[in-house]
Amino acid sequence: MYVAHLSLHDFRSYATAEVELTPGVTAFIGRNGQGKTNLVEAIDYLSRLSSHRVASDAPLVRAGADQAVVRAAVVRDGRTAVLEVELNPGRSNRARVNRSPLPRARELVGLVRTVVFSPEDLTLVKGDPSDRRRFLDDLLVLRAPRLAGVRSDYDRVLRQRNTLLKTAGAARRGSSGQESALSTLGVWDAHLARTGAELLAERLALVESLRPYVGKAYETVARGATRDDADIEYKPSFDLKGRSERDDLVEALLAEVERRRGDELDRGVSLVGPHRDELLLSLGHGPGEGRLPVKGYASHGESWSFALALRLASYDLLRADGDDPILILDDVFAELDAERRAQLADLVAGAEQVLVTAAVAADVPAGLAGTRYDVAGGTVVRSDDD
Repeated sequence: MYVAHLSLHDFRSYATAEVELTPGVTAFIGRNGQGKTNLVEAIDYLSRLSSHRVASDAPLVRAGADQAVVRAAVVRDGRTAVLEVELNPGRSNRARVNRSPLPRARELVGLVRTVVFSPEDLTLVKGDPSDRRRFLDDLLVLRAPRLAGVRSDYDRVLRQRNTLLKTAGAARRGSSGQESALSTLGVWDAHLARTGAELLAERLALVESLRPYVGKAYETVARGATRDDADIEYKPSFDLKGRSERDDLVEALLAEVERRRGDELDRGVSLVGPHRDELLLSLGHGPGEGRLPVKGYASHGESWSFALALRLASYDLLRADGDDPILILDDVFAELDAERRAQLADLVAGAEQVLVTAAVAADVPAGLAGTRYDVAGGTVVRSDDD
């Protein structure tokens, strides 16, 4: 799988941009603020319908414009499809495949797969649990695009249930006219358990599949490490007692919701479900020697290695599924020493398509020599040096 052509209209800093791409390595070179990351961000957006840099779509639309359009010709198994998304902040986005509208924009998710390495990856290790949950859910959706709907449904149920908990809590404290919220809450409990159990079951299975790849990747990128040093573990919001089947998880979620009912009414928020779960990252020195959480204990170098290992593991897992995702290395080489640059380059050089951004050409390892574009002042020009 690779992107053969990228078209942008009013996306980020670009009024328009047309970029021809080929399999292999393409590097976009330019000083900070010139727009090189905007190009690869657009391709990643087509993959997930979200940005690896910002939480909402509004910053992706060029200042003064009402909407942005990202269009790409994607080649897969010798066949070309044109994918397009129209970003409309404050309104529904629209998506097309070969100019035919899709019923919902989220149906575009997964038609092109990307794995992005970026300086923001440190949040996977040092950030909030929500950053790690997002990492898992993004990977889930790339592997099984139908789960975008499950994820959306769960978020909708959670918002509605939290609203009811607030009004039901007020009724519990004697506020008049709010008593009906209590009787309605049971319906949303069932919705939360059903959608939450599906998301929870998928996350549990994903972590088990991803774990061996994380150990292998950490051994590769961290000096002197073994594959037993790094580990990941899924920590739900309550004890599952070994249950992982969806029907069992529905019952477990309903029982825990009932047990925490008083706390939820007091606080006006849902305290049980996948939105409260955590992905634990730990480092040790082999079995039996104890492990420590990466967050708070790992050095900066170890944290970077673990973040890279999570991305490499994602890439390896997607490849094991039978598809070669597009690799995006967004300004990561400036954060690495020469040895780790060469090491990472060797690991990814065999990918069908690798897109690299860097401030200066010297940051790109020799092992990733390929097509080069110079990016400056909103222009993207192919270099004669490649």
